[in-house]
Amino acid sequence: MDDVAVGPLDLAVRVDDALAVQALAFGLTDDEIGVRRHIVLRHLTSPGARALGATTPAGRLVGFVYGMPNSRTHWWSTVVEPYLRHQERDHWLDDSFVITELHVLPAFQNRRIGRELITRITDAAAEPRSILSAIDTDSPARGLYRSLGYQDLARRVLFPSAPLPYAVMGAPLPLKR
Repeated sequence: MDDVAVGPLDLAVRVDDALAVQALAFGLTDDEIGVRRHIVLRHLTSPGARALGATTPAGRLVGFVYGMPNSRTHWWSTVVEPYLRHQERDHWLDDSFVITELHVLPAFQNRRIGRELITRITDAAAEPRSILSAIDTDSPARGLYRSLGYQDLARRVLFPSAPLPYAVMGAPLPLKR
């Protein structure tokens, strides 16, 4: 991480840079990027929404995270709520900080950048816990989340138009280091 600085990110200004990172890290098509651009900009109007970026000395964005205090009225919450309720864990939707997106360029992964981004953004959260969703596979991202204290709250969660199932994960704050 010596050549990467993590700090506040004006995501509205750098939304296209962030989506370029997400496209490479997550494999998005141009059409998906267009849809997500509107979603990101809408999320930024939510009370308490904030973002951090990881940048090189030249200002290149190589990773980012953003999130906000969760609301049961958000689309994501309405999708995951039945799955959490079935597990008697829907209380996790209340008084939680949701990690909406966390992505690091593949060439910069495995350098603790993702860990720094997620711990820094949750350290500033007023809520006592954090929730997120991740593709329900044994991936490096899920390994990172588990190492920070996130546990599966619901699995095989299906989002409309998503080809793969997701897991909803939650952790008490502050996260483990």
